Amino acid sequence: MADAAGLAPVLSTPATHAFEADVHSTIPSPQPLRSPEQIAIRYEIERTVAEIKRGRWKRIALQFPDNMLPDAPAVFEYLSQRLAELSTIVKNSSKQLEDHSPVITETLDETTSKSSLEKLYILADTSYGTCCVDEIAAEHVNADVVVHYGKACLSPTARLPVIHVFTCQPLAMDLVIESFKSLYPDYDQSIILMSDVTYAGHLPQISTLLKDQGYVSIFTTEIVHNPSSPLPNRTVPVTVELDPTILSQWRIFHISDPSDSLLLTLSARVMSIHVFHTATERSTATAVSAAVALRRRYALLTAVSTVPVFGILINTLSVKNYLHVVEHVKSCISAAGKKSYTFVVGKINAAKVANFAEIGAWVVIGCWESSFIDSHDFWKPILTPFELELALVGDDQRVWTGEWNADFQSLLRETKRRSIGVSVGKASTHEWDPLAITHDSGETDSEPESAPPEFDLRTGRYISHSRPMQVPETIESISSHSKGHHQLVRRAKGDMATIGNHVSPGAEFLRSSRTWNGLGSDLEIEYDLPRDNIDGALIQEGRSGLARGYLSALSETRT
Repeated sequence: MADAAGLAPVLSTPATHAFEADVHSTIPSPQPLRSPEQIAIRYEIERTVAEIKRGRWKRIALQFPDNMLPDAPAVFEYLSQRLAELSTIVKNSSKQLEDHSPVITETLDETTSKSSLEKLYILADTSYGTCCVDEIAAEHVNADVVVHYGKACLSPTARLPVIHVFTCQPLAMDLVIESFKSLYPDYDQSIILMSDVTYAGHLPQISTLLKDQGYVSIFTTEIVHNPSSPLPNRTVPVTVELDPTILSQWRIFHISDPSDSLLLTLSARVMSIHVFHTATERSTATAVSAAVALRRRYALLTAVSTVPVFGILINTLSVKNYLHVVEHVKSCISAAGKKSYTFVVGKINAAKVANFAEIGAWVVIGCWESSFIDSHDFWKPILTPFELELALVGDDQRVWTGEWNADFQSLLRETKRRSIGVSVGKASTHEWDPLAITHDSGETDSEPESAPPEFDLRTGRYISHSRPMQVPETIESISSHSKGHHQLVRRAKGDMATIGNHVSPGAEFLRSSRTWNGLGSDLEIEYDLPRDNIDGALIQEGRSGLARGYLSALSETRT
């Protein structure tokens, strides 16, 4: 019995089960291999090669989403072959012109030498969302251009040029026409044809077929690189360009399921939205509404209005002007008397953000599609910059119109327009400017006791530190009254913790909420005693040896 107790337990997997297959594996099965003709058409090999040659780029990064990675080696091979073939043609042409024109020959030789250095790289994993161009991974190979395949948010990039290949997907045209006619029996209705970028190539043919059957007021959208458009990244009718409010008179027929961000954006701008679902075996079109989702978002932002500490999650490093909106969000939070911390965690998931318990709510800085994250599985709510501005407005000033916007570029332009209006004296006195809080609330900052109380709208509880950064007296004024460098001052009840002479809500959370204070936390240090009389924990020799039999200075062996 003693020998059995002294042996370590068997924790390894038995050898008979070492190589058994996992029947519950979630790894998706690879797609069937496509023919060279299918690869050339779907991934637009010829157009990609032509743009690479036109731009004279040497190092090309190929970015694939996960579902297209099985085709990545074939696309890599075909692109390499076509680039080499064109380089050979240019080289042979230069030899034929060598005797006729030395100047042209020299130019062609230079072009050939540049083309011979072209190298392709496959980006198999993205730093953030697959809809965004991964400039970070591309810069690891010093790429000159990124070829982005599949769905794209089309947000402007900060550093590298981009070639977008949307990979046109097959579509059952007969079912689309049949569903459209069943939804819109009136041929005079104003209808906008939209689709995901992977189905955009079918829209002209669908529009032609519908007009041949008698529909007279159909507008077919085209792809543009403008997330701030009334229809994000799509063209709009001429009348809508002149007056965006006219868009509310149009209906949208959308092919494939739109993203949640797009659906929330369009819900308050158009009359109705019908979606033709392409993922089901029997594709059908149904009416969709974002009313329930909008009510949930409004309840979410009103619930975080009393949160004292916000976390800023940077979900992109390539979208243009993302640093500007980070600074804008910081200034809005600071102007409201709250604290913010900035985090860069890569791809966002619930486990990562749950490590920071002191954060009361999160604000995501990303592209207009990835900024919207359903926080159902997260411990704390996740907002967009647009929702944050509404959350920071007082309950008596907040007005919910149903409008929802995920594009922070338009948010920056609106903020700039408000600041210009205020500077020239034309802004409305009732228009809220988060950047002006620090100037207009000086009286509140000087006398926080006279500020109206704040309550949590969900629980009805009184919130005592909703604006922790609006403190009447900082630690500098306290330390100025200290008699000596080593003299300690007793902290008044309710005072916030400070670090480096600044109020720190994070430190206050650790001081008041943590359950373990580190080694020696079982000893109470008497701070009121003189400095030389403070007693700390005694240094003792700990255990040593293996876990199955520790050695200690007090006993020979512990098992």
